[in-house]
Order: sequence, then C-alpha cells, then structure tokens
Amino acid sequence: MDTRVLLRQVGLDRISDIGATTFRDFVRDAMREMIARVMAEEVHQLCGARYRPETGARRYRAGSSPGYVLHDGQRMEVVRPRVRERTPAEATTEVKLATYEAAQDPTVLQGHLLEALRCGVSSREQKRLRGDRTPGTSRSEVSRLWLAEGKRLLGEFRSRRIERDDWLALLLDGLALGGDLLAVVALGIAADGTKMLLDFEIGASENAEVAKGLLARLQARNFRPAAGCRLLSVLDGSDALKQAVVAYWPEAVTQRCLVHKERNLRRYLPKRHWGELAGLFDRLRKAQGEKAGREALRAIEAFLADKNAAALASFHEAGEDLIAVHKLEVPATLNGSLLSTNLIENPFRNVRRKIGRVTRWRAETDQPSRWLSYALLEAERGFRRIRHHGDLPQLAAALKRKECAAAG
Repeated sequence: MDTRVLLRQVGLDRISDIGATTFRDFVRDAMREMIARVMAEEVHQLCGARYRPETGARRYRAGSSPGYVLHDGQRMEVVRPRVRERTPAEATTEVKLATYEAAQDPTVLQGHLLEALRCGVSSREQKRLRGDRTPGTSRSEVSRLWLAEGKRLLGEFRSRRIERDDWLALLLDGLALGGDLLAVVALGIAADGTKMLLDFEIGASENAEVAKGLLARLQARNFRPAAGCRLLSVLDGSDALKQAVVAYWPEAVTQRCLVHKERNLRRYLPKRHWGELAGLFDRLRKAQGEKAGREALRAIEAFLADKNAAALASFHEAGEDLIAVHKLEVPATLNGSLLSTNLIENPFRNVRRKIGRVTRWRAETDQPSRWLSYALLEAERGFRRIRHHGDLPQLAAALKRKECAAAG
C-alpha cells in the first residue's frame, strides 16, 4: 500500500509533497514502535513473564536478531525477538512469530495500522478494539494485538491525570490543521517549573465556544490554579480565548503573547522596518518590572505612530495585556517563558513533523483528535522544566497578592 493510498484512506484527501513526506515519516515511526510492542506481547503469550519462566515450559526466549519489514516498498530494520520450542526428541526448533510474519506483509501491516488509526477510542468502537481474544497466534489474534496497541498509543493523552495543587500558568494557542479546522491546545506550568500538555479542542476557529469546551474539560479533569493564587494565562491574542479564560477564572491575569503581536504588526509595515520593530520588542521582553515595561511600550507606540495607523490601532488593541507579567514585578529571568506562547509553539513544531501540513481533515470523525493525541504525546517527550524555574516562587507570591488583579 502506497503512502498516498494510506493518506486517502485515513481521510487526508489533499496533502502537499512536503506533507506527504512528513506523513510517511510519521507512519514509519509509528509502525516501528507498534511492531516492537506487539512482538513483545506475542513473546509474552508464548513464554510467560520475563525472568520467571514456568518449570517445564516448552517455549523460551532465545534473544533477538536483526529483522526487517517492508514499508513503502523499502526495507525498514527492526529488532526481531526470538523464541525456541523444545521438541519430544529433546531438540529445539525456532518458533515463527505470527506478528513478525504479518509485519513482513506490507498489505497486512498497513491494514492493521490503518484500522488502529481509524478506530480511535470512542465508546461505540470499543468492541472493534477488543477483537478476537481466543488464545493463540491466529490472524484475528494478531489483529487484536495491533488494534489494542493503537488504542493505547492514541488514547493515552486524554486519560492521563493532570490534577495537581500547584499550577501557576495556563498557555493557550492554536494549531492550524488545514482547511477550516484548528486545534486549541492547553499547556500548564507548575510551581516547580514542569510543563505539561493538558488537553486540546478542535473546532472551526479559535472561537469562544471551542475554547470554553476545552476549559470545561480541564476543570472536569480537576485542573485548577494553586491554592490562593490567581491563574496566569498566556494567550496568542484571540479575544475568544480571553473570554473563555475569564468565564472560568474571572480573576485570571492575562498576558498577550509578544511574539504573536510582533508578527501581527509586521503585516502592516514594510520589511525595512522589521528590524527596528524587533529591537523594540526585544527591549520589552527584557524589561524588568512595570516601569521599564511601560517605557518599552511607549517606545513601540512612538515608533508605530508615524508608520501606519492600522498598526498603531492593532497595538493599542492589545493594551495592558502586553505588560501583565511586568506589572507582577517578578524577575525578568521569567520573561522568556511567560511573555509568549513559545513554550507551546515549540512543541507545535514537533507536532507538525508528525501530522504533516494537512490541507483537509475529516471533521465529522474523531480522526483529527486521534492524530493530534499521538503527536502531542510524542512532542512532550522532550519537555524539561522552564528556564530559571527557581524564580517561580516569586511568581506564585505575586499571583497571591490582591493588587495583582489589575494586572490582567
């Protein structure tokens, strides 16, 4: 099965050449991981638990050897576990793994992966995921292993625990999936500096209802700010996102993303002014406290005043939200993490490598959610604590101060 055929069958009808290459990489990585897991499951069924073999067991683990499967007409190297079986004649023979043989048939392999991706985790499709549970290594058993692993990979994101008592900040940003579909993704920052991709909601745009649906689910999963603290929300600039945050946390402090605002202002200015604009925003990003923040803000305003009226109006629209963090009087060492949604934009780059530049998704199915769940979990693997996380106690203290209510 060619990658283009697979693209059509999972609902990605039109995709660029760059997107097709990205999708191919995604499929190859997903296949390699799933192959390893399902072969390990079959070995477990044949031999029992590792390091605890049953006395007199006929089958036993015999190490591993290099193997391969065919994908897109090319050999893809995998590690093949080996199993041997004792015969009545006191000899041993190699046991052929049904999962490995199935994986060597590109039609069967991609068919199983396709079904896993299509199946998702919706309640009405759980029976399909269970498959035939008859012991053994029949084709139906192999299929069950593949489908179960697909469920595990793509269902993990929504089922994991996000409840903790020290969340300080919530970042919200949008990821364009192509066409009219957009995913609003939420990332949390805790008091110890750890980051976590919390959840997402897919809709036609960053409208208030989509954002409220996301925040409602976060609350249902027990996401809440640290005790006695207002929530710091860092948003990409959408009024709908701010409305949704205020609806759930009325006292939230709202910081507008400086990167998005600078990017937006560039649209109004000739390229010859972009360098100076970047320097002014860099000054704002480095400013310590409210006084320095306001001075940097006035410098940007003066620069835009004689350049473009629409740019100036766009700048005024953001208003005090551009210096909400400055007004908290927290160390400027935290500015790099809190003055933009870069902490969530950077994982998006990894997500785009996983899902490709899709031009149309099947909104009537849960297909976008399934792909995005897997991609976000993969992107999160490289997360570290934010820079200068040792200064976060000062942010927590500032969010507890009564006067910080005016900062948002």
